[in-house]
Amino acid sequence: MAIQLGDEAPDFTAETTEGTINFHQYLGDGWGILFSHPADFTPVCTTELGRVAGLKPEFEKRNTKVIAISVDPLDKHEAWAQDIEDVTGNKLNYPLIADPDRTVANLYGMIHPNANDTMTVRSVFVVGPDKKVKLTLTYPAATGRDFNEILRVIDSLQLTAKHKVATPADWRQGEDVIITTAVSNDEAAERFPGYETIKPYLRKTQQPA
Repeated sequence: MAIQLGDEAPDFTAETTEGTINFHQYLGDGWGILFSHPADFTPVCTTELGRVAGLKPEFEKRNTKVIAISVDPLDKHEAWAQDIEDVTGNKLNYPLIADPDRTVANLYGMIHPNANDTMTVRSVFVVGPDKKVKLTLTYPAATGRDFNEILRVIDSLQLTAKHKVATPADWRQGEDVIITTAVSNDEAAERFPGYETIKPYLRKTQQPA
């Protein structure tokens, strides 16, 4: 069965480029991103792994750990890591799971027979501190992932988990947000003084700290 938003992210123990890792223990009490690659030495994924390595400080600012997975064995991962550095200038600085028996891939529904019944699709799972899945994305093989968008989504998820707000289309950190409909006007006046009513169901306010 496909993993749905709100499901607990399946736990697993696997071999990685940074040793044996238990997924839930690795995440600790922070946020996490698990993203999959169909195979080693694939062109788009080489650029993606390097991009994430370059963005690691941005993920750390958000208390978010990243971990990647490919169905190839560990020795191929280690050879691929040099290519990733050669191509992108960024050294692999987070774990890359070796999943040759596809245990984790099957656990997360990463193999889509209509796409390819031998390789994982290129999925992204964002996991909250409660170990629940907060976001899923699946990309086709030819389209590289936009990790700035994934950072934007994490900003939104973390903000909306803390405050009774939602983020509008194209929202970026620091911009106005929407007060959720669960908040009465009286509560809104107390929580978000000076908020603006656009429509009875649409009230905007400055991003809370």
